[in-house]
Amino acid sequence: MNEDQLSATFAALADPTRRAILARLANGECSVKELAEPFEMSGPAITKHLKVLEKAGLIERGREAQWRPCRLQAEPLRAANEWIDQYREFWEGSFDRLAEYLKEMQNTEKKDDGHK
Repeated sequence: MNEDQLSATFAALADPTRRAILARLANGECSVKELAEPFEMSGPAITKHLKVLEKAGLIERGREAQWRPCRLQAEPLRAANEWIDQYREFWEGSFDRLAEYLKEMQNTEKKDDGHK
């Protein structure tokens, strides 16, 4: 995934309304009207959110007669998750080293207490 796509993905995910829309679409496609129902905002405001998600490649909007379904496109999320996983490995390694250090400290304290 190129950096521009990664930036677009994270920019789209930065808004809680857009994250909620993606969560809803994870359960299956639905219309713009259905997506707008839980939010107290105008139709044009929802449309702006959908355009950001669409531009980031996170959703696809179709046209079936009078119905305009939106579908989740998860590939950018997978790529963002892979990028984040690099840092997860870093933090897990750091925590493992910290746990080992604390274990060594506890063993040292036990030895010191035994010699008193």
